[in-house]
Amino acid sequence: MMDEKRFEEAKNKIIGIQRERLGIGTLQEKTVHAVMKHYYAPDEGMQEIPIGGYVADIYTGEQVIEIQNGNFYKMRGKLDAFLAQYPVTIVYPIPHTKWLIWIDEESGELSKKRKSPLTGSAYQAFKELYRIKSYLSRENLHFRFPLVDMEEYRLLNGWSKDRKKGSCRYDRIPVSLYGEVVVEKRKDYLQFLPDGLPEEFTTKNLSETAKIPARTAGLVLNILAYLNVVEQSGKKGNAYLYRKIENVV
Repeated sequence: MMDEKRFEEAKNKIIGIQRERLGIGTLQEKTVHAVMKHYYAPDEGMQEIPIGGYVADIYTGEQVIEIQNGNFYKMRGKLDAFLAQYPVTIVYPIPHTKWLIWIDEESGELSKKRKSPLTGSAYQAFKELYRIKSYLSRENLHFRFPLVDMEEYRLLNGWSKDRKKGSCRYDRIPVSLYGEVVVEKRKDYLQFLPDGLPEEFTTKNLSETAKIPARTAGLVLNILAYLNVVEQSGKKGNAYLYRKIENVV
């Protein structure tokens, strides 16, 4: 269950009033990772625990929690080691509302922050889920997708004339926790099939109803079919038709 107070406490512990006064230069690229680690495990005695030749971000005594900002494919070794012994929850923070701030490397000057026109959603996780697709059927593997409002700081060091294209991200600073999407069981994947879909639907139907890119909708259906949450039921022109499988648990 989402806990805004605990999130604020975790954020303040990592960022801190003093560090905010000192400026962005005191922060690290892994600020989001650190805040989320303290949010899910305020007890530091549960953090950075060696297990099976790897170090778990969090070990509660009953389960492992890994905070991952992307590149799920790099987790395969860890997952093999951890899942053999414990339930594992992967936490993947997703920017919900994002404000962009540019840093001039020479002067250190910060631009005024600009709100991104894009709003993030848990559908963005499917690109990463696809990279560990063979693990998704493991009953002891779970996911949490916190939707985090955040400020993103980028260096003006790109190759374009305005130095923005090809630039490097310096850090992302959590501002508030908007919500959280939880996947504990196969049936939880049904939440990615929004109301309004026809009984039989195409990738395009899902894309339009969920308001997500067609490529993302394709990934969603690929994974849901793999997990036997949906099944192909025919074709409409050149497009495959899908339908929900009854009694998914």
